[in-house]
Amino acid sequence: MSKKGASHLDMLNGPIAIKMVWFALPVAISALFQQLLNATDIAVVGHFASSDAMAAVGANTFIINLMLNLFVGLSVGANVVIAQLIGQQDKENTNKAVHTTVVLSLICGVFMSILGWFIARPILSLLSTPDDILDLAVLYFRIYFLGMPFIMLFNFESAILRSKGDTKRPLYVLIISGIINAVLNLFLVVKCHLSVEGVAIATLVSSIISSLSLFYMLKKESPELRIEMHKLKIHWDILKRIAYIGIPAGIQGMIFNFSNVMIQGGINSLGTAAVAANTVSLNFDYFCFFIGNAFGQAGTSFMSQNYGAKQIDRCKRIIRNVMIIGPGTTLIVSWIFILFAQQLASVFTSDPEVIRLAVIRSQIVLAIYGIHSFNEIMSGILRSLGYAVIPAWINIVFICGVRLLWLFFFFPMKPEMGFLMYCYPISWIVNIGVLMPIFFILVHRTLRKASIS
Repeated sequence: MSKKGASHLDMLNGPIAIKMVWFALPVAISALFQQLLNATDIAVVGHFASSDAMAAVGANTFIINLMLNLFVGLSVGANVVIAQLIGQQDKENTNKAVHTTVVLSLICGVFMSILGWFIARPILSLLSTPDDILDLAVLYFRIYFLGMPFIMLFNFESAILRSKGDTKRPLYVLIISGIINAVLNLFLVVKCHLSVEGVAIATLVSSIISSLSLFYMLKKESPELRIEMHKLKIHWDILKRIAYIGIPAGIQGMIFNFSNVMIQGGINSLGTAAVAANTVSLNFDYFCFFIGNAFGQAGTSFMSQNYGAKQIDRCKRIIRNVMIIGPGTTLIVSWIFILFAQQLASVFTSDPEVIRLAVIRSQIVLAIYGIHSFNEIMSGILRSLGYAVIPAWINIVFICGVRLLWLFFFFPMKPEMGFLMYCYPISWIVNIGVLMPIFFILVHRTLRKASIS
């Protein structure tokens, strides 16, 4: 197999279902592996530092995701635009989009690093982070955000490679950098007796390695995707296209995580054991999310290329395939975590109260997680067809809105961990009831119009 064939997946020709699996599998494994490394961070500080250190790392989860999502949304826009240009065989603008994407990622990353340093303590205090873990949480936050230029660069580089069907090399890079991260975790926490700063430094180092590795690979790519230093600049026409797709996706992600940040505040009010339990259970949640999200990314990339190439019948087949495979796989994985929740929670902590609360959260949140996968897939497909604002608003109103309503009006009536967690499945059910009919109307209208143009 040629070098190109080894890393390139032809999304315009051949069978769809198996190619989607081959696309999604490395994406899912990459995300799962990355989450496993995050889980390793938590497990290391939980077992070799303290429960306070573990809770401090967990208290950062939602706020870090909140700040990341606007800019990660831009990488979604880059993925859609580059994939459409590849489908159109527009090599010149594809190359411009690649260089615009790299510069954009570095600008976003530097901005995030500076902002994160100054807002760490105010934002964590605002979220009612318990006083006994506040200093540790601030320390972790600041060191983590020093690595933002490299974290953002890696995300955007991965989006470039996904746009042409290459999901394997980001996985290989993650595995190598992840092993380095795990080794550094143990060395810095166990051997050097550091706490949260040890796992944060390990994350920083591994982020540098992963982003620079993909940068080197892109310098050796085919001409339309190759990075050349003298071409690194913003092409404003391309940036507008990326922003049109990416900003609504990013705002959706930000507000989505803002609702989770507010929920984190509710969890914080229940005490350190609840914070630690949420930290543990979130690892299972993320595993399930990344499975569904991987198929969502597959649907987005496949649809973007084929819609750009005006292969309408193939677009319809892509939708059918991804909406069966993605939610089905997600549901199977989520129930595996439910069945083994107690045993898995014991890997992270020996505190019986933390384990009990983690199991309760898992049973409530993961029971119908496949519905959440539908929401991800439909939103991604609509973005690939040029509808960026509509899925963003629907998700903001009917997922985030329902969660905040539950938090502020129902949770005070029964301030318990399990009762609070019902906001997740309820919001997914409400959202899919609104999004699904709009999705099928827009897809039918858009593909019919494209088929006669």
